[in-house]
Formats: sequence, structure tokens, C-alpha cells
Amino acid sequence: MNKVITYIDGLNLYYGLCDAGWRKYLWLNVQKLAESLLMINQELVMTKYFTAIVINDTEKQERQTRYLEALETLNYFKVFKGEFLPEPRECPNCKCIEDIPKEKMTDVNIAVEMLSDAYCNSFDIALLISADTDFVPVVEAIRNKFDNKRIIVCFPPERFSDHLKDIAHAYYHIGKSHFGRSLFPPKVKRDDGYILERPATWE
Repeated sequence: MNKVITYIDGLNLYYGLCDAGWRKYLWLNVQKLAESLLMINQELVMTKYFTAIVINDTEKQERQTRYLEALETLNYFKVFKGEFLPEPRECPNCKCIEDIPKEKMTDVNIAVEMLSDAYCNSFDIALLISADTDFVPVVEAIRNKFDNKRIIVCFPPERFSDHLKDIAHAYYHIGKSHFGRSLFPPKVKRDDGYILERPATWE
């Protein structure tokens, strides 16, 4: 069996689902989604989910926290948290300077984990769920250093990158059917017995 690790760009996936109008799939068991993408001779050994923690919006923070806690009930699963930091932007019309939250660390965290896992021989196949072209260098590096490892890019809805498609060993568009059969139940129980309910706006 070929060992598979899945690396999920959480924000790329989230906004892809939102742009597609598929908010009902946001309560997503990404481990189950990853398993649905495997071939017969492949075994999922770990799923790694990367995101940035929402700021300046209490309702979004609460939904994200609830979802991350649901993800953390999964086995062979790890969440990596980046952050949003204020970045000054100038309005082209009035020239006023405003701090706009900018996501930080996610791309670097994914690249570091992929390279580290490749050097430790933790996977034979890496599934990268993202369409961010920032990952082209790390995919290219792994291809150049490890002839026996394959990188498969899985594009979220409404997301695509010619650069990633060209550098990966293979690519795949994740369709609606994969999401439909990969949802958490409406209520998820944490280890301490607390019940996490799917946010109403995600139904």
C-alpha cells in the first residue's frame, strides 16, 4: 500500500466552497473527503489541515472555533494554525491608510510540513488540496529531490492553477459528490462529552 498524507489549505477550500454557493458543505469532515479521493492501493496515514485564526468578527470566530474543535475529534489528524495580521493599505481614491487583515504562515507551514515529511519518508503520495500557486516551489523541490514520491493536487471548487497543474504528477477537481458524502453529522461529540452543533448558516 502507498502511504498518503493529505495537506489541506483550509482558507482556499473554504472560499472555494463559498464562491461555488456550497455553504451547506462547510461542515466538512476533511479526513473523510481525503479518503474519498484515494485509489485502491493507497492508505491515508495522516491529514494535516492548515488555516488562519479569524479576527475582528465574533460570529465568524465562533463558527471557526466550533469547526476546528469538530476536526480535532478526528484520529490521525492535526490542525496547524496561522494568523491574520493587520497590513496597511492605501485607498487609491482618498489615499487614506487602512489596516487590512492579511493571512500569514499558512503557505509556509504547508511547505515546511511537506518537505519535512518527504525527508522523513512519511509518505509515498502527497495530496495537496489547494490551488495556490505559492506551492509550486515546494512541489518542484520534492519532485527534484525524491524520484519515488508523487504529488497530486486536488483543486477546490471555483479554484484552479495552471502552474500547479503543470508541476504536479497529477491533478483532480473535487466534485460536489465528494463533498456531499463527506460531511460531519449535524452534532459532533468532543472527548469531554460536549456537543458541537453545525452552525445554522452552514445548513
